[in-house]
Amino acid sequence: MSSCLLFLMTPRPPPPPLIHADRYPPLVGSANLPTSRRPCPRPGQRHGYLFRCDSSSSSSAPRDRPPRPRQQRQRSQRPGGRGDAVDPVGFLAKLGVTDRAFAQFLRDRHKALKDRRWELCSRFIDLKEASSGFELLGMHRHRQHRIDFMEWAPGARYCSLVGDFNEWSPTENCAREGHLGHDDFGYWFIILEDKLREGQEPDEFFFQEYNYVDDYDKGDNGVDFEEIMHRMKEEYWEPGEIRSRKSQLEMVVKLYEQMFGPNGPQTEEELGEIPDAQTRYNEWKALQKSDSSSLSPSYDIIDSGQPFDIFNVVTDRASFEKFQAKKPPLAYWVEMRKGRIAWLEKYVPTISHKDKYRIYFNTPDGALERVPAWATYVLPDAEGKQSYAVHWEPSPEEIYKWKFGRPKVKGSLRIYECHVGISGSEQSVSSFQEFTSKVLPHIKNAGYNAVQLIGVVEHKDYSSVGYKVTNYFAVSSRFGTPDDFKKLVDEAHGLGLVVLLDIVHSYASADELVGLSLFDGSNDCYFHSGKRGHHKYWGTRMFKYDDVDVLHFLLSNLNWWVTEYQIDGFQFHSLSSMLYTHNGFSTFTGAIEEYCNQYVDKDALIYLILANEMLHDLHPDIITIAEDATFYPGLCEPTTQGGLGFDYCVNLSIPEMWLWHLENVPEREWSMNKIMKVLVSSNQNMLSYVENHNQSISGRKSFTEIILNSGKFSIGSVDGDLIRASLLKIIKLITFTTSGGAYLNFMGNEFAHPKRVEFPMSSNDYSFRLANRQWELLDKGFHKHLFDFDKDVMSLDENERIISRGSPKIHHCDDTSMVISFTRGPFLFAFNFNPELSHQSYHVGVDEAGEYQLILNTDETKYGGCGELKSSQYMRRTCDKRVNGCHNSLELALPSRSAQVYKLVRILRI
Repeated sequence: MSSCLLFLMTPRPPPPPLIHADRYPPLVGSANLPTSRRPCPRPGQRHGYLFRCDSSSSSSAPRDRPPRPRQQRQRSQRPGGRGDAVDPVGFLAKLGVTDRAFAQFLRDRHKALKDRRWELCSRFIDLKEASSGFELLGMHRHRQHRIDFMEWAPGARYCSLVGDFNEWSPTENCAREGHLGHDDFGYWFIILEDKLREGQEPDEFFFQEYNYVDDYDKGDNGVDFEEIMHRMKEEYWEPGEIRSRKSQLEMVVKLYEQMFGPNGPQTEEELGEIPDAQTRYNEWKALQKSDSSSLSPSYDIIDSGQPFDIFNVVTDRASFEKFQAKKPPLAYWVEMRKGRIAWLEKYVPTISHKDKYRIYFNTPDGALERVPAWATYVLPDAEGKQSYAVHWEPSPEEIYKWKFGRPKVKGSLRIYECHVGISGSEQSVSSFQEFTSKVLPHIKNAGYNAVQLIGVVEHKDYSSVGYKVTNYFAVSSRFGTPDDFKKLVDEAHGLGLVVLLDIVHSYASADELVGLSLFDGSNDCYFHSGKRGHHKYWGTRMFKYDDVDVLHFLLSNLNWWVTEYQIDGFQFHSLSSMLYTHNGFSTFTGAIEEYCNQYVDKDALIYLILANEMLHDLHPDIITIAEDATFYPGLCEPTTQGGLGFDYCVNLSIPEMWLWHLENVPEREWSMNKIMKVLVSSNQNMLSYVENHNQSISGRKSFTEIILNSGKFSIGSVDGDLIRASLLKIIKLITFTTSGGAYLNFMGNEFAHPKRVEFPMSSNDYSFRLANRQWELLDKGFHKHLFDFDKDVMSLDENERIISRGSPKIHHCDDTSMVISFTRGPFLFAFNFNPELSHQSYHVGVDEAGEYQLILNTDETKYGGCGELKSSQYMRRTCDKRVNGCHNSLELALPSRSAQVYKLVRILRI
């Protein structure tokens, strides 16, 4: 068919089973709806939403997901789990919060959440449909030799596609009558017909299909329609069952001749009296017995004067089995579906792979050209100003084929944070291919089990580190193609690394030529209008989280990266910017009222709940991480208990605490109690790190620079760098061992990269001097020692599962001696932050009596230490001296600026 009448259904409230007073609707299709109340879509509709006219077996297959395994259903105890009972304030009792105003806020938010689900379900049936917009919007190849394009632009009056394929004509390929135009929600639909080659004729039958993608085994053999129909008849029908009928009375005439012969009576008088039905049947039956050559099935129909019913038909077993064995000759219909070979002979694609294009709008303020919001590949033009979308449709021979499955994280999450562009050693923008071949093996060798990528989503301003996103469904073209990124993810999976993406749904670029700002000419398409639609300090736009179509866009974006690129999880960037109308730029005192006052954006909270519900239900092994400087209550609590459903939240206080100490406090005056209070303030599901890209970017120094170049740190040895760098080791170790099951390290910090990160910008004359990593330092001096130490720490956690155990139990924290000790499971951790004083006999308390084996010592010579501990001191045995409230204690030797990890290897019962 050249076109189909595909219109969106008028929004209607969903049937009662979809919305429950206490539970959100299950993520299943309409198959679970009662038959009497199920919406009946018109031809060309699916679940009340526009879809392509596919007729393949795959398109007609049920879209519902199979039942989830039992272990996946039992998610009520993990963050994001649904659970059986819904309590909007359930997590408050767990956290010991008794504020009535906040509890009422959570109840009101839950009511608003149910209303928002109702709005979504009235349009998209469920969250699965609401997050699958990428299957329809954007540009997709249709099976019937055409390409369908859909875009949401409610403020536009006219829509067309312009590009290389039509010489940038704004009138040739437009949404016009017969090609749907736009619906009541502002979705425009354009059909791009593939072009017949010269000398080829259009097909006579509308159901003839030429598939550009699939290379069918059948269908390209040149068999015409008449021959296929002939072969079908020969296979399916018995001889004599198919007869040509010249008129409607032919069957009547033949039956009359059979009864009375060729010279039968012509009038009623000549006919005489007709015998009764039973007599006529017996006579006919006798004739049938003598005619053994008859191939017709022996169905006996007796007219008893009763109304006809299927159960009146009587047949013999042989005829019945013969009839049941008949199968429709569908194999011949497959030959009407021709594959790529026949397609190439008959058609030329209307838009070819790598063709440039944009979308053209006519708006009340004039004509506009925009990059489609759902474009999957975007490139800048020759001048680097106006960008354009690129149609990415490689041939089946060239398309990337996945080789490895998704790995699963067991125990703790050890994340290696990277920026692809600065991952090379050269002063230039590195690529996906270079990152895959050089950096991924290093990450695996360093002992990390996850890689987190920042700046991957397309952005125009490189100096923004990738946080001012312009095109949410496209990988950054400056790093490579979509297939290059797929190979990166695939190779990471092959190394056993899960891939996390830093996603920015908290704001968007304000660029009007390539981004979403003023996309259809109106100021409130994707974003709030007025001051609320603009970030006060960053110059970015703020999403309108209460709009169903904006939710459709954002939820589909999350699902797109998981479905198309096999991403294993997300870190949601800068939630503080979206959760508050003041964008997080306000003084927080820690009062609970600050999380439920008039500045809190309830719609943004509801979006995060929907995002976590969708991701965890459609992709049970997904990982979601919240980056929120305000520590909003319930970040990692189940959504059914009033939480937001994240798996982990980032403790942003830890790096700020370390930075403040390094820059403002002399080392001898550090408070151990203040340090531990920040490290273990909220340990459960907490991702900790010493420094990420924020601590070393654009004017700020890295911790290595601060420690090595500052005069505040005393030197007690000839090798000053090694002594001062030992502080980095104990800072990393205590941060790692107190984390809540997840730890993050920024690229290069594992070997104490000596320089900060600074992206090319006007202030540095667009220099790449600091926009790279000095990998050559891995094998030099104290950098090698620190890398060996970091690698052994990661290996220790891989083998012993240290940070995935229970929360740390602090036994000793003394500001005078600057010693800290705590246990975690069978492991004892002892730290001496004193830069000058070593302790030869220091007693620390332990709960369990026994023998403790030293398994990690920062003072070892292989880590650049002094090696003060002798081998005889590696095994320690408890004594019954009470220390720090513990019945048992260990006597340890603690050199200055050092830390030790002991493992209980033998329990002594007294």
